[in-house]
Amino acid sequence: MSCVQTIMDYGLRSLGIGERLLPRADYTLCQQATLIGSGLIWNLYFAIIALSVGFFIATALALAKTSPNPWLRKPADAFIFVFRGSPLFIQFFIAYEMLVLLPRAGLDILGMTVQTSWLTRAWAGALIVLILNTAAYSAQIFHGALMTVPRGEVEAADAYGLTGWKRFRRVIWPTMLRLAWPSYTNEAIFLFHATTLVYFSGFPAFQQKGDALYYASYFADRTFNPFVAYPIAAAYFVAATLALIWIFGRVNRRLNRHLPGAARRIRYRPLLMR
Repeated sequence: MSCVQTIMDYGLRSLGIGERLLPRADYTLCQQATLIGSGLIWNLYFAIIALSVGFFIATALALAKTSPNPWLRKPADAFIFVFRGSPLFIQFFIAYEMLVLLPRAGLDILGMTVQTSWLTRAWAGALIVLILNTAAYSAQIFHGALMTVPRGEVEAADAYGLTGWKRFRRVIWPTMLRLAWPSYTNEAIFLFHATTLVYFSGFPAFQQKGDALYYASYFADRTFNPFVAYPIAAAYFVAATLALIWIFGRVNRRLNRHLPGAARRIRYRPLLMR
């Protein structure tokens, strides 16, 4: 079997498209790279959806944490403390055990039966845990940025007659993002790497549709050689992390485009003579 045929057969196998049976013998480098790369699709799915949804939840939590109203502040503090104070791996197990306890026939709500079996699948249940986890960590980052927004900018917005939502959207929120973005970039990287825990937690890999580390473990267990499959998975994650850093770097330059020297690019200029 050629490498091109292998890619056609297993390139989207983690999504249920292509060859259903995994290789059983004579594992080639192309098969390992293709299947591990196919599994990376799930890692990207978890990371992109969790960051997209968690970003807005984190913003709401940060605002609630700074609110003088205790009915908003205390629940936000408790939520952030619980998810930041417990390991993500344990959160996966607790969430899975709680979701399994839901009735298989569904819940009756207002005379309608709402199915709950899909919540035990990794694509849904594990995604919810990742969203809540990154929302808690990001909320703490955004809260710290909100506390350091220069008072002068807020007073200038008041002087221009900006109040309420308009002041937050045009002055406070952009400044908060600019201050929090470097730390939030680290959180995004950590979350992307944390997606490898999904299929090692309580959530099963349905029909062997696992992520990159799932297939890397599959090949390492059968070839008794972890120095091929795991470096391939690491290479994929390094490449994806570099892409993530580049995207967040572009956003950071966009947020700081009004600052002096923000548009300058770093150039390598060796010192040949002193």
